Amino acid sequence: EMLDAALLSGWYVRLEEIAVPEGYNAHKSAFWVVRNNPFDKAQRDVLGTVGERYRTYQNEDLFAFGDSILDGGAVWESAGSIKNGTKVFGSLRLPKEMVLDPQGRADRVNTYLLVTTSHDGSSSVKAITTPVRVVCQNTLSIALSGAKVSFNIRHSATVKDRAADARKALGLSFSYLDTFQEEMQQLIQTEIDAYTMNQVIKALYPEPDKDAAKVAVTKHENKIDTIYQLYTQSPTCENIKGTAWGLLNALTERLDYYRSGRKGTDEGILTAASGLDPATATERQRIYDAVKSLTLV
Repeated sequence: EMLDAALLSGWYVRLEEIAVPEGYNAHKSAFWVVRNNPFDKAQRDVLGTVGERYRTYQNEDLFAFGDSILDGGAVWESAGSIKNGTKVFGSLRLPKEMVLDPQGRADRVNTYLLVTTSHDGSSSVKAITTPVRVVCQNTLSIALSGAKVSFNIRHSATVKDRAADARKALGLSFSYLDTFQEEMQQLIQTEIDAYTMNQVIKALYPEPDKDAAKVAVTKHENKIDTIYQLYTQSPTCENIKGTAWGLLNALTERLDYYRSGRKGTDEGILTAASGLDPATATERQRIYDAVKSLTLV
């Protein structure tokens, strides 16, 4: 049902060999990755160009992989495709819910298993453990204390029968999520003042040089204004402002939903918030490291 609702079923992803023009020799074969268009079954879409070792996976295979990792112990909550169908994902809500500072601010975090792959050769099949703050749907997938958060299968391997390996690698005894809860509990219990908040923001986003172009200055000012507004005035931070956890979430919310003028653009938001954008994931880690190092003193 989730596959159908997200228009992910019946793509029939396959390889079609690219013919070598007459008069040319090729020592390796190249292939188009082709799908049936979900909106028009008579149309064929070329999703990418790959080599002869590339193995295609159907969207149905990806979702079966997610189901098998959790052995049917979770419910599919979201699914979709971005970048013209080249990237596909789905998320399963795990039974573990966290409540940070339960006797005080009582901030809730749900946990998900995100499975994703590409159909253009750009990424492997991945399973990722992802905490998401409930009130604003901030994705908070960050590397913590060496805990394993993801499992990859290359498109030259088989996805079948890898569920046991994925369970072991991801530590679905919830070791990562236990580590996450412990570290985030420290942040929500760490009160910060305006000076500390400013120090973190300046460390992450220094002011442009005095001779910088006006557009760069305006862009920087807008970024800082958005962070301050989210932290001090947004309902999403109402119960956690004044803490390092609140600042982390204001910074992350700005990144996920307001970066580079992308507010309101569905694909930009979906890419960032789902954890599918490597640049956003790197920046999210940088934010966490800065907040942790400058507030937990």
